[in-house]
Amino acid sequence: MDKLTYVHFIGIGGISMSAIAKVLLHDGVRVSGSDSKRSKATEELEELGAVIYEGHSADNIANPDLVVYTAAVDESNPEMQKAKELGIETVSRAEMLGRIMKNYKKAISVAGTHGKTTTTSMMTYVLMKALTDPTVMVGGELDIIDGNFRIGKSEYFLTESCEYCRSFLSFFPTVAIILNVEEDHLDYYKDLDDIKSAFTDFAALIPSDGVLVACADCANTMDCLGKAKAKPITYGFNQGEYRPCNLTFDDFGYPTFDIYRNGEMLTTLTLSVVGRHNVLNATAVFAVSLAMGLDSDSIKAGLEGYAGTKRRFEKKGVCNGALIIDDYAHHPTEIETTFASVKKIKHNTVWCIFQPHTYTRTKALFDDFAKVLSGVDRVIVTDIFAAREKDTGLVHARELAEAIPSAKYIADFDQIATYIKSVAQKGDIIITMGAGNVVDIGDMIKDK
Repeated sequence: MDKLTYVHFIGIGGISMSAIAKVLLHDGVRVSGSDSKRSKATEELEELGAVIYEGHSADNIANPDLVVYTAAVDESNPEMQKAKELGIETVSRAEMLGRIMKNYKKAISVAGTHGKTTTTSMMTYVLMKALTDPTVMVGGELDIIDGNFRIGKSEYFLTESCEYCRSFLSFFPTVAIILNVEEDHLDYYKDLDDIKSAFTDFAALIPSDGVLVACADCANTMDCLGKAKAKPITYGFNQGEYRPCNLTFDDFGYPTFDIYRNGEMLTTLTLSVVGRHNVLNATAVFAVSLAMGLDSDSIKAGLEGYAGTKRRFEKKGVCNGALIIDDYAHHPTEIETTFASVKKIKHNTVWCIFQPHTYTRTKALFDDFAKVLSGVDRVIVTDIFAAREKDTGLVHARELAEAIPSAKYIADFDQIATYIKSVAQKGDIIITMGAGNVVDIGDMIKDK
């Protein structure tokens, strides 16, 4: 890392790639990068001094020391080919992040199929309240760090750690949380056992003197601890050393609960985010923070001060008096969790505008999507967001809508907005749901 003077990024506009690029720019490294189109992220990088290219071309490679690429980039990319021809070292985004992590004594990784961004965000608030001056990379926008990354000067480094393509196995964590393990990313993994093998290897990365926190309520997670060098610290509603008890919710769905460790009451927390899942996330953060030696008052202040991350059950405004919520949920379990949170809020009709994310996920989990969405009052399914994929022709959003009794398929966002404005009433809840650009509909229908 100390020898790097110039790094080129292929796919620099991604939230994690742009954060890594900003860290390098802060350290005085020259940065260039390309992406399919310009965005807010690339504009910010240009303002910091990066050279940005729109589109991918071999001409974009100007003899850098290192080329960093995203998981969506393959060997056919012209910039990858040019780098290989010139003998320039190429590393994945995950490998680059791992190299950065290696420089920190307290490198914290938050892993799991669901909840990584929210839990990493909660942990960010705790570290900031504890005045640890952390370096942070998170997959969402946080007010407390004014964006998705922060550069600190201490031994603390925090990042969420995605299992896709086993990328988190390139990391060097000394502290980790495993929230849950389920079937996902089946365009890469063969099955659940294959996914569990990756998490098993991840748990084994934590050194024997490190901290490993795992959810005892998730049997799959517990199955992944067999090779762990660090003694796992467990948490959960039903099992584990740390347990949230005496849980109540107010009219807005915000929870208050006590945290116990091995039967001893430690503290009472009132969160400003909704849902039982966030009670579990907060319990995990409390456990890992205590294990790292942070004081209880700072942990409590951080967890109670966290009021959410953009695109995670984010209140966007109102439409005809109906509350608009945007949520990133794009897996059946996440969707189920989101609607469990909705039930804690007083409401009339729930309108869900769902945008499936990737063809492989929609095809592999089709029945699960249909089942969980069938419990919603009214559903609009719009076209599948391709992300890194191409249309296989094996599944269509219209088919999903047909499998849900309360659903209709509408492809055009303008038509969806017009329809919602004509039917939503005061006391209803409108949820835009998915990991793609469905969030735009919330802005289209919001009362000005």
